[in-house]
Parts: sequence; structure tokens; C-alpha cells
Amino acid sequence: MKNLEPRGTVAVPGPARIDTLDSLREHLQWAVELEHATLPPYLCALYSLDPERNPEAVEVVGSVFAEEMLHLALAANLLNAVGGRPRLDTPGMLPPHPRRLPHSDLEVSLLPFGPEALEMFLRLERPAPPGAPAEGDGYETIGQFYDAIEQGLRHLCEQLGEREVFCGDPAHQVNGSHFRHTAGSLFAVEDLESALGALEEIVEQGEGTARGEVWDGDQDVFHPDRDEVAHYYRFQELKLGRRYRRGDTPQSGPTGEPIFANLAAVRPMRPDPRLSDHAPGSAIRTAQEEFNRTYCTLLNQLEQAFNGDPKLLGAAVGTMYTLKGQGAALMLMPEEDGTTAGPTFDYVPPAQRS
Repeated sequence: MKNLEPRGTVAVPGPARIDTLDSLREHLQWAVELEHATLPPYLCALYSLDPERNPEAVEVVGSVFAEEMLHLALAANLLNAVGGRPRLDTPGMLPPHPRRLPHSDLEVSLLPFGPEALEMFLRLERPAPPGAPAEGDGYETIGQFYDAIEQGLRHLCEQLGEREVFCGDPAHQVNGSHFRHTAGSLFAVEDLESALGALEEIVEQGEGTARGEVWDGDQDVFHPDRDEVAHYYRFQELKLGRRYRRGDTPQSGPTGEPIFANLAAVRPMRPDPRLSDHAPGSAIRTAQEEFNRTYCTLLNQLEQAFNGDPKLLGAAVGTMYTLKGQGAALMLMPEEDGTTAGPTFDYVPPAQRS
């Protein structure tokens, strides 16, 4: 299925090593939190784009968002496979923006699409440098964090045996029959081979195959005649205004056909909006609070889907369409400073969601 050989990363000495099942479960919960933390910034950029006048940028940001949802599901499968319980419906998932990714110095903000958002996305998806050490905490790139999880999985399987490590309930796995809208594949994790396959899917879609390739190993879901470009290089295409084609490398840059992002067709959302910017009962704050209730309903549906009720993934997709309408409506509401409103992604306790 996937390559069982290590990717040639350097082992981490000392206490940072993932050497117990509890530590592995803790780091895989961090992976769930990490994958979720990318979603609000991508959604804000996506909602800010006029789909009629910015179809190529919508295609890029929308495809990355869909694959981050896939990565979230794969991280949940990994955690379930080793006897953990994915948690999403908690206040800690939604700290105020700007915020740091869990256990990292990488910072994310809520921004409209544009040069500043593109630079943030490029920092997020940046490939690990050749020979970079695995980093289970304080990671500099997402790939280094997943390398530490890979090392921990291999170590624990050697020490305890696969049966002891992969002790989770198979009924909690979600697979491709529950998830669509992406060229990547969602599959059950049941042993070391499938676990390494899940890690490889996450890392390669973000930074490319084999560390140093532009491509992520899939076919482009929108253009089946093309190979799919990894997230980092998709954002490079938008930044540089040109697509990668076969034969291109990270060193050559993209040499294919033009790709166009119309910055005049972006809704100028106020960066990092806050509920406190508006009085209770005001139109903007009421719309923001409604969005937050819907978003926290989505987190609850995902948590239930990943904890034994996978059919709720279908309900979650419906909730995402509701969110899209609410987010787009917010960005049509003018602020006094010439910007528009935007979602705040605040946590709403379950009792306050109805």
C-alpha cells in the first residue's frame, strides 16, 4: 500500500520522543487540533472571494479546505485506531485570533484573500527542509510534527507489537464511503501500514511527494488530465500567477499557463474580527453569533461522527453549506471603516446553540 521505510528524518533525543501509548494519543489529539486550526483561516479567505469573478482562486482555496477536512478525518482515524477519543467540541479548539497552531510558533489570523493571506498559507504549508529533525512539540513545519508521530508509531510497534498499539474500536473508523469532494483518499486505519499511509497522505498533500516534489501523488479533481499540485505549490501558483506543469520543480518554479486571482473581486473583511467590536443586538454581532452557533454545531457533528456515528459526516456537510451562506452574508455587511464584517469563530456552549 504505502512505503514502510522511514523518510530519512533524524531521531529526536530525550523527552520529546513519543515512547508511550498515552503520549502517542496525546500527540494525535494535537494533530486533530492542528488540522482543525487551519480551517477558519481558509474559510475566511474562501468566503471573501467573489466566485463569479475569482473562479481560479476559489478552486484553489476550496480544494485545500476540502483536503484539510480530509486530513482532520485521517487524524481522527489515527487517534481512534490507537484507542484514543477525538475531541473537537471544546472551548480550547477556538481560542481568539490571531492564534498559534497547537504546540507551535506558527501563527494564523482571520484574513480576506490577498497577499498577506497567501504568505500565511505558504508559512503553514511550507515543506520541511531536507534532513530536518522530527519535532513532536515546538515544530517549525507540520511535516516535522508528523515525522515525530511516525517515529513514535514505529517505536511503539517494535516495543509492544502492532496488536497492542492498534487497540481501538474499528467501528469508529470513517472511510471514503462517508467522505467525498477531494482527490485524496479517506480510509480506515487498522495497522502500521495503514497508519503510515494516512500520515503520508496528510504530509504529501500539504508539501508534495518525497520532499522536494511539486506534486502530491493524486490526480487533480478539477482537471483529471493534470497531476495534482501540493498545497504549498498551489499557493505559489496563485502568488506567482502561473501554474506548474510536468517537468517543473520547486527550483524552476511554475512555467505553465497563467492563473489569475482578481484582488479587486475580494470582499475586504476586517482582519481578526471580534464580537466585542459591536454592541449586543446589533445586526453584525447577531449575524456573527449565529455563525458561531452553526460552527460549533459542526464541531459537535464531527466529534460524534469520529466517535462511533460516522453517518453524521453527511449532516456535517450540510452544516458547512449553511456556514457558507452565513459567512458570505457577513462579508456583505459594511463596517464603518470601509471593511466588511466577518466571522469570529468563538466557542458557544452546547446549551446556547439553539
